[in-house]
Amino acid sequence: MNQNTKSTLYVIGGLIVFIGLGYLLFNSSPDTDKSDLIRVTSPESGATVSSPLTVDGEARGTWYFEASFPVKLLDSDGNELAVTPAEAQGEWMTEDFVPFTATLEFDESYTGDATLVLQKDNPSGLPENDDELRIPLVIGEEAMGESPKGTPVQQQTSSPKPTVSAATSTMSVVAYFTNSKLAPQDTTCEKVFSVTRAIPKTSGVGKAALEELFKGPSASETAAGYETAINPGVVVQSLSISNGVAKVDLNSQLDSQVGGSCRVAAIRSQITETLKQFSTVNSVVISIDGRIEDILQP
Repeated sequence: MNQNTKSTLYVIGGLIVFIGLGYLLFNSSPDTDKSDLIRVTSPESGATVSSPLTVDGEARGTWYFEASFPVKLLDSDGNELAVTPAEAQGEWMTEDFVPFTATLEFDESYTGDATLVLQKDNPSGLPENDDELRIPLVIGEEAMGESPKGTPVQQQTSSPKPTVSAATSTMSVVAYFTNSKLAPQDTTCEKVFSVTRAIPKTSGVGKAALEELFKGPSASETAAGYETAINPGVVVQSLSISNGVAKVDLNSQLDSQVGGSCRVAAIRSQITETLKQFSTVNSVVISIDGRIEDILQP
């Protein structure tokens, strides 16, 4: 091999190494594009906004849990200005995109840079299942009239949707109880009636609804005729929802000294209807310490 050939090979080799290093340099940063998982149509990145702030877009069903996921607004120091659940506007148990909407209300005494954070709901709590989309925004008076570029900003004319603010952080769930005043002639023992409870905001809303049920009726509800067939001290040990079936495992207090077909029917009806308030639940399987076959016997 002559000297010219060697020189040519060295040049080619050097170019290959240079191109390879360039490729690694420009492709080594983590992928921040979430467009295949979640897309926000409003507000746009960098927009100047005011309260109430409506957030619209679409996300794959895997981004939701029980038809919602958390949306937060942070100031420039990372402090939470507001938080609310984004609600699915369609059937969320799919891998396709599902539209969502959320409305954030916050104290407008703060102005300046802000960040909108749309978090993947992660009921498992495992870090490897966490994910989020961050959108930079600006909170300022310009949002009430003209944007910095002179583009009119649309004003919200309708009443804001119910929200979960950073100050209150509450939401509503329903629990079902029997009521002899509303159904005095009920011989099936399966008729139950709803009461609404305000609870702290939680992603585990199904479990929270059951916990409200197991508290029993309040004094005012008791005065209105509401009763429960469920023993005190019942604890939710696990709850999963898949393909329309809710599987709930409870402790042994559920059927302790429980007898009679009427009471058993009422217990099952109270638990079933409390879980079926959620659109993702079509049927309910109850177990006690993992057992299904020999529980709640008449």
